[in-house]
Amino acid sequence: MQQRTMKYGIVVIFGLLLFGLVVIGLRNSFTAKVPGANDFYPRWRGAQLFWQEGVDPYSEAATLAIQEGIYGRPAIPEEDQVLFVYPFYTVFFLLPISWLSYEWAQPVWLALVMLSVVTAVLLTLKLVEWKMPLWLLAITLIWAIFFYNSSRTVILGQFAGPVYLAMVAALLALKHDRDVAAGLLLALSTIKPQMTFLLVIALLIWAVGQRRWHFIGSFIAAMLLLTGLSFVLLSGWLFSFVDQVLFYPAYTFTGSSLWVVTGYYWPWLGKPVENGLILLLMAYLIWQWRKLWQLPLSSPQFLIIISLTLIITNMVVVRTATTNYIIMYIPLFLVLKAISGKWRRGDLWTALILLGSIVGMWALFLASVQGDTEHPIMYLPLPFLLLPTMMWANYQANRGRLTAV
Repeated sequence: MQQRTMKYGIVVIFGLLLFGLVVIGLRNSFTAKVPGANDFYPRWRGAQLFWQEGVDPYSEAATLAIQEGIYGRPAIPEEDQVLFVYPFYTVFFLLPISWLSYEWAQPVWLALVMLSVVTAVLLTLKLVEWKMPLWLLAITLIWAIFFYNSSRTVILGQFAGPVYLAMVAALLALKHDRDVAAGLLLALSTIKPQMTFLLVIALLIWAVGQRRWHFIGSFIAAMLLLTGLSFVLLSGWLFSFVDQVLFYPAYTFTGSSLWVVTGYYWPWLGKPVENGLILLLMAYLIWQWRKLWQLPLSSPQFLIIISLTLIITNMVVVRTATTNYIIMYIPLFLVLKAISGKWRRGDLWTALILLGSIVGMWALFLASVQGDTEHPIMYLPLPFLLLPTMMWANYQANRGRLTAV
């Protein structure tokens, strides 16, 4: 017991030292010269204004301060208005670094996001029960950092990284019957509700059918705590949050991946076709959810339906982002695991796919980028490749032809 404690202590000390070196390296080589992480700054500045000055992060005063921090002036209507636009309880998680200057807060956050993405990928491998050879694991870790959606998540300082980590950790906790921890982690993942709202519904449906009351109670208690403390500190935060969410589409260009098809490439299809596709996908998903009541976590179809939930989430929301796509790494690794196990020289093919996807996605970005804005085409590859694949896997599972994933 004492030896195990010493080992854990050494690992923690080594991890903190490594984290500190990464922070210092990022600060000296990158963030001190080129301040960025524009998706992080509005949340950090909003939290800083609240904790240090008591300013409502949703207020016009806070918005103006955020705009001046990013643009050096108030934003014009055609620009991103950089509103706080997150649940108020975001300020709780940013409290420790809200007292740092942005010169240091940015590298600390970027290091945390990078660590979140890499850790989440490792946990995803555990979730899908894939024991890779070491050489393939090394390639996978390189992929986890340099794949387009991962790199963009880190560069922008997106909360999608920690959300992905909380989400996959919650699923893994459920798998190991740690229901209280799973409920807490799932509640933390709601910091970006557009990434997790369908997963929350799916898991609560499953939990009721499986009588996992501790998980349900833990999630509800955590949400009540987060929202309750938010109301105590800022009574009107929910209405302000909803107002900013409703205003968000007014200054953002790209909608969902379905919008890219029906509104950008074939605009003659228009909103009716987009809404029709959303209804069809949601009807299909709800029809699949009916099976969750009876499915144990060990069932291959459980992760398939969860994967469908994560893919469809990114296709039906009014506004998504390619950074949010990292939650689709769960179905992606299910597919790659199948390739590794069933194809001749499967590990080699998997490595080539991982390395090829890094080159391919960045080549597509560089060939299509418009100024400093990513092209809508970047929204298409992951969901439109993974959705039919997982629908086929689900069909095979329904017919009893899929015994493992």
